[in-house]
Amino acid sequence: MLTLADHILDITENSVRAGAKLIEISIEEDTARDRLVIEIRDDGHGMNKEVIQKVLDPFFTTKTVRRVGLGLPLLKDAAERSQGDFFLESQQNSGTTVRASFGLRHLDRQPLGAIISTVIILIISNSQVDFFYKHRHNDRRFELDTREIRKEIDDVPINHPEIIKYIRAAMEEGLREIESEA
Repeated sequence: MLTLADHILDITENSVRAGAKLIEISIEEDTARDRLVIEIRDDGHGMNKEVIQKVLDPFFTTKTVRRVGLGLPLLKDAAERSQGDFFLESQQNSGTTVRASFGLRHLDRQPLGAIISTVIILIISNSQVDFFYKHRHNDRRFELDTREIRKEIDDVPINHPEIIKYIRAAMEEGLREIESEA
């Protein structure tokens, strides 16, 4: 995976396969502490202790379409290569939390990548799932919650082209505002 957005897409797709109805994606950039933290939290089926022990082995997977499960091991490796940490917590029937931290300015940190396109792809592909995207850059915050959008659009599907166009514009503007210097 070339970017952190690729990791987010992969981990979030795992959440969807685990039956999640709400997936929270959080990105925190703290320039003073030289930290970038990505957290993905879901309310899916979760994993039992046995699976948790195996899930970081690249040759373990619960998928039937391929024989390797590289998503979590690759994210853990990416975090550790940039002087960061990796955390995984899961309980059966209660969901899973994956958190990875990175040295924000570390030479080996992968770029964030196309995070807006990643969120859009997730919404379009998984219209039955709600997403709560939070992005903090130092003291500025942007949030997008599909539950709130659904309240405003009545019976229009969340993946309708006009709604997606609105979501993309809101994300572009919101992320531009939190990245700009005051």
